[in-house]
Amino acid sequence: MPSTLPLGDPAPSDGLLPAQAADGAAGRAFGLYVHIPFCAVRCGYCDFNTYTATELGGGASQDAYANTAASEVAMAARVLSASGLPQRKLGTVFFGGGTPTLLPATDLALILRRAIDQWGIEDGAEVTTEANPDSVTPESLAILKEAGFTRVSFGMQSAVPHVLKVLDRTHTPSRVPQVVQWAREAGLAVSLDLIYGTPGESIADWRHSLETALSYEPDHISAYALIIEDGTKLAAQIRRGEVPEIDDDDHADKYELADELITAAGLSWYEVSNWARTPGQACRHNLAYWRGDDWWGIGPGAHSHVGGVRWWNVKHPTAYAGRLAQGLSPAAGRETLDPETRNVERVMLEARLQSGLAVSALGADGRHEVAGLIADGLVEPAAAFRGRLVLTLKGRLLADAVVRRVLPD
Repeated sequence: MPSTLPLGDPAPSDGLLPAQAADGAAGRAFGLYVHIPFCAVRCGYCDFNTYTATELGGGASQDAYANTAASEVAMAARVLSASGLPQRKLGTVFFGGGTPTLLPATDLALILRRAIDQWGIEDGAEVTTEANPDSVTPESLAILKEAGFTRVSFGMQSAVPHVLKVLDRTHTPSRVPQVVQWAREAGLAVSLDLIYGTPGESIADWRHSLETALSYEPDHISAYALIIEDGTKLAAQIRRGEVPEIDDDDHADKYELADELITAAGLSWYEVSNWARTPGQACRHNLAYWRGDDWWGIGPGAHSHVGGVRWWNVKHPTAYAGRLAQGLSPAAGRETLDPETRNVERVMLEARLQSGLAVSALGADGRHEVAGLIADGLVEPAAAFRGRLVLTLKGRLLADAVVRRVLPD
């Protein structure tokens, strides 16, 4: 959840959505994102909307946060109903941050219970929380499972101590296999998040992190290239010459190594940065983002999308809690996407999925470009002939460049 909010139109204080949001809603999946904005330590690379203070005042404190978030859940249900959207059960719920598991597991369970009370939940729904390896116990994981959580995503990032130090991660590598075992004993599916391209990380370091993560036999792995965001501690360190710049060629080599090793271990790639052991263990919540389904984002700075209407909440937890206490929508701004913008976003997101993008979604110029992409080896010819644009490994590394070629100027 990036800390900088986009520009947009003013959002109404009652939160009501325009009529277009309800069009076709019955045919779209509905999910919930819950942002927990607290961290024990702010990592040097992080640009997310997070806070390390335990007491921010009023309903923004960690102790009060669960009830504050639950009040937005109730408001969301009222707004969707008043805006003419049909009642839909939750298909996915995702707790992100920050570090959601800094809150007591009973608080996360309370928020989830309030959401299920409002909307209900589909049979077999996916309910995920992110967690740092040093923020869970066997007892807390058991509470989450009992409450209805099905999946935990651990921020492993690296198995190499000097890499973790550059990233300001607080856990030790030996903690990861322990928490993976606890999660499995609780009956939770396990995903591990890795980051590659950290300044000072060698290819051998990255191979060690991959092999170590795979030795724990996770159900899912995400591997993300490190991006240096302006205003972060790491950006300042690079600017001062204290750590080396990141290198795009190094990122490409490490991506290829990740795909090679993760695939050999029996997980299949389904999105640029994500691999799952079976199709059913792909992150369905993130797939809903990439496919343009509906979700409501709970929490300060959280983003929502319903039927081509996108909005974002005020950034600071105190302002967020204050607006809800006054019975006002916490939305800071919003935008209503026109058909052209929605199609551009569809191309950008679906072309990154293993399932691909229907070539019919492209304009005439874009369809013409597909032949050139095949000639350049960036698109699988058989996939294109089946009417879908599917990027090859090389194409996945160059996905943004490929997408630019098939989109109109």
